[in-house]
Amino acid sequence: MGNGKLKRSLNLPLVVLYGLGGTVGAGIYVLVGVAAERAGVHAPVAFVLAAVVMSFTAASFAELSVRFPVTAGEAAYVLNGFQSERLALVIGLMVVTAGVVSAATVAVGSAGYIMTFVTLPQSILVTIAVFVIGAIVCWGITQSVLIASLLTIVEVLALVVLIAFGFAGEQSVAPRLAEIIPPSFDFAIWSGVMSAGLLAFFAFIGFEDIVNIAEEAKTPATTLPRAIALTLIISTALYLLVASVAVLAVPVEELVASRSPLATVFEQVTGFPAPVMSAIAIIATLNGMIIQMIMASRVLYGLGKQGQLPAWLATVHPLTQTPLYATLVIIAIVYSLAMLFPIETLAESTSQITLIIFSIVNLALIKLKTDDNTKLESEAAFQVPISVPVLGVISSLGLLLTSFI
Repeated sequence: MGNGKLKRSLNLPLVVLYGLGGTVGAGIYVLVGVAAERAGVHAPVAFVLAAVVMSFTAASFAELSVRFPVTAGEAAYVLNGFQSERLALVIGLMVVTAGVVSAATVAVGSAGYIMTFVTLPQSILVTIAVFVIGAIVCWGITQSVLIASLLTIVEVLALVVLIAFGFAGEQSVAPRLAEIIPPSFDFAIWSGVMSAGLLAFFAFIGFEDIVNIAEEAKTPATTLPRAIALTLIISTALYLLVASVAVLAVPVEELVASRSPLATVFEQVTGFPAPVMSAIAIIATLNGMIIQMIMASRVLYGLGKQGQLPAWLATVHPLTQTPLYATLVIIAIVYSLAMLFPIETLAESTSQITLIIFSIVNLALIKLKTDDNTKLESEAAFQVPISVPVLGVISSLGLLLTSFI
């Protein structure tokens, strides 16, 4: 074991696929039905509104990733913005908490999907899933991100196939697209859209994981902002088109009643059997585990490197060039949560933790810009006006407060 540097091997396409793997996943497979329940045929508009709200925080993360291209990015941003090691450590541990809870939740979810094909106890399937994915993450950043990228491609292609059949099939939804736009400023209609927008916001969480592979990305000053922007744009396009096909091709009542709404849409629109989409859902959940476990291990590594956690967490294996000890700790925590604790209760708090993180990170950028104590190396580097993090704070806190109502 040694204390070498992480390997810079990730180019822009791989970083974008990594971001998409963390963003496009279980959210769209589950949220379409619930969003339709709240907003009816106007649910696609809710995803667009959520993307607009998310764009402010995404832009703030993009600038901060240029200022401080390090792992444990959120903790580094807060440390430099507020000059508080304690607050930075709290934020870093909150990021890890959100990651391991998410990974444990999807581990249980993947076991549920796998049980439709294999007759093994859930505990055995969870054990296999966690340790196989953990081994992949230990193996190497290029290998694990490449595998995650391949799974992301399969996952996204399934959505593209659904969109293609929905718009180019015999019963194309294209002539009815105008129906998704609310016909008036009726309060009842827009309150439903706003309520669905709050829910749809959570489908965009995951882009921020990109900043935590900053030390493994090539030319991070240009790669990271572009990857964040592309991840948000592609996710928004997929969500808008998939949601449009869903609410226009399947009666809203049937969509709401379905336990697997996207599988229902896929079967009706493409004619393929529903288990095909169940198989894609397995891929999506396993992919989510890879992304979250990479992210959480890199945050622990970064906190160890910054001296806020034990230094052994920053140890890099000379062969794999990954933070092996930090990764093993994450594997153990994810496995414990998946096997021993009520994941559902913890998972409900993940989105709230993320909104708190977003609020504080935006505040850190505001303070950096106000104090003007950190200059970007180049005027050409990515920058945003101070109004962007201000709107990021307002939107994040607004959604956080709304989530408690």
